[in-house]
Amino acid sequence: MHRLSRRPAVSSILRANGSRYRSAAAAQSPASSFLLTNSGVEGDTSNKWYSVLTGGSSLSGTGSALRIQLPNGMLLSKRYESTAAESDASSPPPTGEKYEYQAEVSRLMDLIVNSLYSNKEVFLRELISNASDACDKLRFLSVTEPALLKDNVDFDIRIQTDKDNGIVTITDTGIGMTRQELIDCLGTIAQSGTAKFLKALKDSKDAGGDNNLIGQFGVGFYSAFLVADRVVVSTKSPKSDKQYVWEGEANASSYTIREETEADKVIPRGTRLTLYLKRDDKGFAHPEKIQKLVKNYSQFVSFPIYTWQEKGYTKEEDPAEAKKDGEEGSAEKKKKTKTVVERYWDWELTNETQPIWLRNPKEVSTELYNEFYKNTFNEYLEPLASSHFTTEGEVEFRSILYVPAVSSSGKDDMVNPKTKNIRLYVKRVFISDDFDGELFPRYLSFIKGVVDSNDLPLNVSREILQESRIVRIMRKRLVRKAFDMILGISMSENREDYEKFWDNYGKYLKLGCIEDRENHKRIAPLLRFFSSQSEDYIIGLDEYVENMKPDQKDIYYIASDSVTSAKNTPFLERLMEKDLEVLFLVDPIDEVAIQNLKSYKEKNFVDISKEDLDLGEKDEEKEKAMKQEFGQTCDWIKKRLGDKVASVQISNRLSTSPCVLVSGKFGWSANMERLMKSQTMGDTSSLEFMRGRRVFEINPEHPIIRNLNAACSGNPDDEDALRAIDLLYDTALVSSGFTPENPAQLGSKIYEMMNMAISGKWSAPAAEYVPQQDHQQPAFSQPQNQEPMEAEIVEPVEAGNHKQ
Repeated sequence: MHRLSRRPAVSSILRANGSRYRSAAAAQSPASSFLLTNSGVEGDTSNKWYSVLTGGSSLSGTGSALRIQLPNGMLLSKRYESTAAESDASSPPPTGEKYEYQAEVSRLMDLIVNSLYSNKEVFLRELISNASDACDKLRFLSVTEPALLKDNVDFDIRIQTDKDNGIVTITDTGIGMTRQELIDCLGTIAQSGTAKFLKALKDSKDAGGDNNLIGQFGVGFYSAFLVADRVVVSTKSPKSDKQYVWEGEANASSYTIREETEADKVIPRGTRLTLYLKRDDKGFAHPEKIQKLVKNYSQFVSFPIYTWQEKGYTKEEDPAEAKKDGEEGSAEKKKKTKTVVERYWDWELTNETQPIWLRNPKEVSTELYNEFYKNTFNEYLEPLASSHFTTEGEVEFRSILYVPAVSSSGKDDMVNPKTKNIRLYVKRVFISDDFDGELFPRYLSFIKGVVDSNDLPLNVSREILQESRIVRIMRKRLVRKAFDMILGISMSENREDYEKFWDNYGKYLKLGCIEDRENHKRIAPLLRFFSSQSEDYIIGLDEYVENMKPDQKDIYYIASDSVTSAKNTPFLERLMEKDLEVLFLVDPIDEVAIQNLKSYKEKNFVDISKEDLDLGEKDEEKEKAMKQEFGQTCDWIKKRLGDKVASVQISNRLSTSPCVLVSGKFGWSANMERLMKSQTMGDTSSLEFMRGRRVFEINPEHPIIRNLNAACSGNPDDEDALRAIDLLYDTALVSSGFTPENPAQLGSKIYEMMNMAISGKWSAPAAEYVPQQDHQQPAFSQPQNQEPMEAEIVEPVEAGNHKQ
């Protein structure tokens, strides 16, 4: 635990270096060195040589030396730990050796800053990934070269911020770099020390171990210039005795490399990156912001990440101290204590180094899976199911998938595939959760989970994944695992589990029937519908097939707006008599989904509201006799209806209704026509084309049809018979699910028929209609001045057996 102390700003430390003495040394020697006493460090009285490099040469301790001595005979003793004010007053630091970037690097940096990365936050992710790989590389090499670690075997990453000056410092204890590696790695486009290391491993037949490294430096390093004007890299390789400093600025064509000469900046090994943030990006220097970014992007990096955080604890003042103030006589004041908050700064572990998906599934309990789900996705309900798996082969990745208990976007919101449900990690580094169908198709967008891959191509950017072949392979395997997980819910002994899933996500799977033909065989067993034999609960297609009659060849269905209207449709009459089960498609998406499936287990889906319905067991002799008896009537009805129908036929699907209007085999059904008309942006010009032909089917066993048959034979021009045909057609429109073209005209015909049917049935025909004046006076009444004898002599009264 470290108490808060006044330490010099990092920027002043870097700016206040030995170049301030160059003018004093220049008169003595082209290459001079100064012996300074490191007396600023307590208990350390040794002398150190600080070199001033001239013309790119380096000193080896020989040559002319100048001791700067004060008038009182004391040696100049100065620690390079100045304040910002001192730095500004001093001369500029030594420039070291200047190098030009490779020709394309400047353009690359401009591309990175302005185009490649869409979110500036990723700079920290990239730099932490580089630090992690540097530690990984050293750990790998230390297996064969233990001397590289020496006495320091700890690997960690530490991030410190200076919010007042806008500085972020990232330090790791990894492999570090030599002078030449600095030139190769940071001055060359996409050049990576780890990339060379991996190539060497690949070329060596005897190489082994874990070599899944992203790359210590390369394109990822330049992401620092997203937020920084100037970047200083101080690095010490265990293979070198010297520590070197690389310094570069945004939009510059060159960089400098110098040897570290300040004792207090020496690190045992590894790399320290110092970012001097741009004015608009100084918000990244707040400790809370850094901690949040680490938890979001680098929560599961293999090495511990510490952030420098301000903390505090409360303490109470000792009552005994009050006696010192002369308050000994007051017992009441002795009991009073003062609460004091002590503030201090300390390193705080910010990440978890062992993600749950890297553990053996046998060692992880259901409670741990549920806890991880709730914490990761901010959920309060436990998931319906989870799946933890590892895929190997051409592509290797680990994943944990969940089926949420409730759809977060609502049951009907399926049009927005951009969700935050899948978190993609690469080597435990969070990449993104903003996908547009790359990892899961739209109809499975409700699935939540994490995916961690070691095989994604990251040579350009960790965000450009759309065209990756590996991503396409991952998508297929993730979809397959998602279906296995859903299938497990459907096979649960508790039927309510899948009913709960279907209530939330049934429409998503139906959408899959339309959008994903490749997975029809996986989707179809998961579908659920009501049926004529299960009006209160849903059944699957497997259960339907098991209940099919031995001679039944097809799966029958009817599309309607509700179960009630579906079970009362006239299309169902003959099938109910034969005890044939019919699926009720009551959701708007159902009919389109079934039409895309076409068949299930070699059984075709058949719409019972369309023509050419085959129910089996045909009686050809009876059909022939019916056609002979009613053939002329069919032609008569067709002539009356004209172009309203394509033909009039004898029906094999009716038993109690006189007629029905069926759709053409390739046209829209009545339900589909209703849905298309209700579309806000529907194109009405296509309705006539897609409506197709309609067939008017009659039931020859119904009394109305037999009466019309008699009228056709005896008096085909009778007005009442012709009007009956018109009313029959309009009524068939309604009962078959179609919308009448002229509802008002249909209403008038029905009122007329009602008047004929009930005329004089409950009252005398001579009764006078009196407009109702108040609530007490009846609508119909006998005239007060007229005797009721006239009403008694009317025949309908006698026929109705009503006596006054």
